[in-house]
Amino acid sequence: MPAKASAGKKLVIVESPAKSRSIAKYLGDDFMVDASAGHIRDLPQPSDLPAEMKKGPFGKFAVNPEEGFEPYYVVSDSKKKKVTELKRALKEASELYLATDADREGEAIAWHLLEVLEPKVPVYRMTFTEITREGITRALDNVRQIDQDLVDAQETRRILDRLYGYEISPVLWRKIGRGLSAGRVQSVATRLVVERERERMAFVPASYWDLSGTFTTDAAESFTAKLTAVDGARIASGSDFDDRGQLKSTRKASEVTVLDRESAESLASGLTQARFAVDSLEEKPYSRRPSPAFTTSTLQQEASRRLRFSSRVTMQVAQRLYENGYITYMRTDSVTLSTEAITAARGQATELYGPESIPESPRFYATKNESAQEAHEAIRPAGDHFRTPGQVAGELSQEEFRLYELIWKRTIASQMADAKGFTASVRLTGEASDGRRATFGASGTVITFPGFLSAYEEVAETSGEGDESAKKGREDSKRLPKLEQGDALTGEDVEAKGHETTPPARYTEASIVAELEKREIGRPSTYAPTISTIVDRGYVTKRGSALVPSWTAFSVIRLLEEHFGRYVDYDFTARMEEDLDRIARGEVEREAWLQAFYFGADDGAQGLRDVVDTLGEIDARAINSMEIVEGVTLRVGRYGPYLERPNPEGGEGSDPLRANLPEDLAPDELTSEKAEELFAQAQLSGRVLGTDPETGREIVAKDGRFGPYVTEVIEEMTEEEVQAHLDAQPTEYYKNGNPKPKKKPKQPKPRTGSLLQSMSLETVTVDEALKLLSLPRVVGTGVDGEEITAQNGRYGPYLKMGTDSRSLESEEQLFTITEEEARAIYAQPKQRGRRAAAAPLAEFGADPTSEKPVVVKDGRFGPYVTDGDINVTVPRGTSVESLTKERAFELLAEKRAKAPAPKKTSAPKKTPAPKGGGKSSGSTSSGSKSSTAAKKSPAKKSTTKSTGSRTTTSSGA
Repeated sequence: MPAKASAGKKLVIVESPAKSRSIAKYLGDDFMVDASAGHIRDLPQPSDLPAEMKKGPFGKFAVNPEEGFEPYYVVSDSKKKKVTELKRALKEASELYLATDADREGEAIAWHLLEVLEPKVPVYRMTFTEITREGITRALDNVRQIDQDLVDAQETRRILDRLYGYEISPVLWRKIGRGLSAGRVQSVATRLVVERERERMAFVPASYWDLSGTFTTDAAESFTAKLTAVDGARIASGSDFDDRGQLKSTRKASEVTVLDRESAESLASGLTQARFAVDSLEEKPYSRRPSPAFTTSTLQQEASRRLRFSSRVTMQVAQRLYENGYITYMRTDSVTLSTEAITAARGQATELYGPESIPESPRFYATKNESAQEAHEAIRPAGDHFRTPGQVAGELSQEEFRLYELIWKRTIASQMADAKGFTASVRLTGEASDGRRATFGASGTVITFPGFLSAYEEVAETSGEGDESAKKGREDSKRLPKLEQGDALTGEDVEAKGHETTPPARYTEASIVAELEKREIGRPSTYAPTISTIVDRGYVTKRGSALVPSWTAFSVIRLLEEHFGRYVDYDFTARMEEDLDRIARGEVEREAWLQAFYFGADDGAQGLRDVVDTLGEIDARAINSMEIVEGVTLRVGRYGPYLERPNPEGGEGSDPLRANLPEDLAPDELTSEKAEELFAQAQLSGRVLGTDPETGREIVAKDGRFGPYVTEVIEEMTEEEVQAHLDAQPTEYYKNGNPKPKKKPKQPKPRTGSLLQSMSLETVTVDEALKLLSLPRVVGTGVDGEEITAQNGRYGPYLKMGTDSRSLESEEQLFTITEEEARAIYAQPKQRGRRAAAAPLAEFGADPTSEKPVVVKDGRFGPYVTDGDINVTVPRGTSVESLTKERAFELLAEKRAKAPAPKKTSAPKKTPAPKGGGKSSGSTSSGSKSSTAAKKSPAKKSTTKSTGSRTTTSSGA
């Protein structure tokens, strides 16, 4: 709880507690700083509306479309105490400074604070681009009123996302599955991922061969070169083929030669020890400019490539760096730097790399994105003089230090000189023993002046799925020996190599962020939550760094494309973002825009309401079906995706054959061969193994969504059996003489047991099945008399005594371990007795942050990833076998990012605020709402004091 404000103090309200502590260090005793901890109120879910409002115009959206799209706001339960504290502090304050973030969201938070607190003192809007003494001084000298246009733009976005999500999501629930959602940006991002997977599924690889060899000069200098032409015809490379495996129509057969294996190997054999001569040698000057300082988008991309941070981790760490005064505001799409920042960067580059490392005049960059908001600087180190990474190393966590270092390097490099050098290309020709003339080529780049490369060099995007451009870049960076035209060379180790074209790489977090920004969809600050949303919704999973769509995502996107095509159209979504910018600039009225979007425009364009009302009948079965190969259909069912095809042995009307799909099977891996394999395995499902001699029940082996298992067949109770059960226990099933039972007895549940790793559906026997069904097995009791059982869990075999579990070394121990052996295990200290000597389940090498070995271990609650310091449980649904090192590193990074920032050992002395700060501009009259740019809609005032549960929908990601 904040300290009580004394008379005359100025109250400053920011968004986060961490930010409030940082700002308080630089303000004098005349100020008190508190935090709203984000939004204090929002639109509730319609189900949380007061009873009298649920049947009225607010009942569907908590917004009234019939009356100017008036929103109904409520203060969340978790913020009521905070609002009370802020009101108490405000009563004794002389002035109020609303210092929330300087974007639309922050402007809206400031407006909500103004509406709820109802101040009777002068109110000022203050924003910080950086939390430093200089930044706060500038902020105090440039206070203003709340920007009503920015508030309108943010409110429009919030209402738009509510309308979009609450109209379209119910269609997904009815036709595909509960729990799904549609969102303005999330649906488009999911469509990008699905379309890329469709391309991969349709891709037909093409085979081609080439040659490479080592070439030695008479001076014994060697280099490698690749075959480029045979008898004057260029050799085909991967870029010459289309996605259907055919030569592109622009490539004439007479101009391009496709080598097969036989031809390539015979040519290689004929060129061994052949003499070559340099045909041509070309040198060109090379110059490369530095990239501008980071925007939100480019920071997320580069942190993903260099640091293996997810977008969410990047933004969490950047938020902490900003709040603690290390970097400027991290939500920006501007590449410009202030005059102070340019001076600081040039001065530091000169100091560290010499005066020749900077150009004569400062560099200025322009944003390519036309819809970019230029309100902020690019992301850079805070202050008018930058602290080097070495100067802050002891104050930051590992993630914070690595991100700060990245931002610092990029900022310094952006003001440094071009890198200069030259590129050399050589062509050499030799004659094979069969008379064919083979031309080889090589190129290389030599940097003669590193310029900005001394400080920073970008990392190329790779997905781990084949990146020919990155490979070519590595080849071009080699250096060639000094050559002259006509020089003789000897070819050695000439080798034929076969290649296959690769499908387009899946999106990574970095590349999808770049694609969304390129298409001007959404805002960079929304990309991290958007990616998190589509992963959390199950639309996308991560395989290493690649984003892989689920089959549910295919169904969702198909429904949206066929029935809501306009709302997942890339250009339409980009135009919506542009329209929000126009509202923010005061060029378009909020109400008019929402009216056109929801009810339709004057030009006849249909609104969302009419689209939903005229949908007609949607065939859910067709939406959730997709033909994989002829005769084989994939269906997305209630319990997951499965394959289906007609039963060739069944007659008309017979049930089709079905096969479950493994969870870890990517869509592009579902080939016709794989489908046949799954159907073959499914034929074994339901195989009768025998009868349990004790119960007489049939035992069967089945193939389930989570793997093969055995179970017993139990007939449902007949009506007579149900009635007999009721009559046997009347006090449990009847109440107060009521002839109708208050509940019905539960049907008996069959025992099930997953197959052990050593078992298979084809070979499991009834005796083995009965052993599995006997689990959990009572082993005996502990020394205190508590029962010990042996159980087979999701992550392997273990013992359980009360709440104390101990892992077993092998599955066989489930049936063989004795009471004495179990007691011996429990007699050992827990940390040592739990498979202490067992090898890790997986090893991933050194963590890029901690540089410690990362392994997966089996713990009490299942497998977990650890580097010795940080432990993270492997997420449910992710098997140890499918866990990649990139995902393991990311899990550790996310855990570190959630850790609280370390406390600083010392803080600067408080400095009184500049005299007159805050009164030089934007002063408002006491208690006047009009002077603080209150909303124009009178209806909103009636909702200002509303209370209730705040619930934020996910539809607007």
